[in-house]
Amino acid sequence: MPLRCAILDDYQRVALTMADWSNIEGKVEINRFDDHIADTDALITRLADYDIVIAMRERTAFDAERLSRLPKLKLLVTTGMANASIDMAAAARLGIAVAGTRGFVGSAAELTWALLMALVRHIPSEVANFRAARNPWQLSVGRDLRGLTLGIAGLGKLGQQVAAYGRAFGMNVAAWSRSNTPQKSADLGIGYAASLDELLAAADIVTIHLTLNTQTTGIIGRRELGLMKPGAILLNTSRGPLVDEPALIAALESGHLAGAGLDVFDEEPLPANHAFRRLANVVATPHLGYVTEATYRIFYGDAVEDIAAWIEGKPVRILNSSN
Repeated sequence: MPLRCAILDDYQRVALTMADWSNIEGKVEINRFDDHIADTDALITRLADYDIVIAMRERTAFDAERLSRLPKLKLLVTTGMANASIDMAAAARLGIAVAGTRGFVGSAAELTWALLMALVRHIPSEVANFRAARNPWQLSVGRDLRGLTLGIAGLGKLGQQVAAYGRAFGMNVAAWSRSNTPQKSADLGIGYAASLDELLAAADIVTIHLTLNTQTTGIIGRRELGLMKPGAILLNTSRGPLVDEPALIAALESGHLAGAGLDVFDEEPLPANHAFRRLANVVATPHLGYVTEATYRIFYGDAVEDIAAWIEGKPVRILNSSN
């Protein structure tokens, strides 16, 4: 009998069109699922008979408990080369190989800029008013980006790309990260912030591009939000837990912050009654930063390669030590 493979969280129902799966045809029976299952028991019931699982980024967590309850699982493919929602050590102990894929860096940076433009030009409310044919014809007065200070927390590939966007729009760009130096900032043609506090206090717009780990979880909390200028904007397209959600909601409700552009949240999918869904000064998207055709073609194309190589006993892009 062929191996069985489950493709999880294929929300757009495109996984099977984004790669050539013929290389494993006849060897693997593939089933895709477009719904998200948060409940552990329900997830285990669904995946009990699968040898291979393809997980889209960190949409579905695989902790030690879940992995231990899937004795048939032998290969777990995650899109991207890192996944904080998978217990790599537990997978190794259980003999489950975890393989990754390449990805495209630019997508999240582009979405960051889309959220910013939507906020400063009030695009969601203006579009809604336009479609409803209401009067008055115009509702808002927009804000120019030229001359504002863009503060970037995190200066990796994404942060550097956003810095280039800011410079192209005539903004004063400054950055902070634990690895940043005055020389690195100078080489990029941007300002240097010696501390996160300094960056937050100086910026009109703060955008976060940090990796989530034990040191960065909650790095933007009530105190840090209080350091930001009245009327400032916060953007987060990295990971939800980098920002204290209740503190951010309070800052938005009080008007201390003019707005927030968000693509990531503590809990995803976001609960239906969450405050972010009702706040008029929030522009939010459902974690779309990496959701582009180019990225998906890389993700799923590499997933097919991972599976074929593993079947042949020559696994590639292994992220844990099971093999």
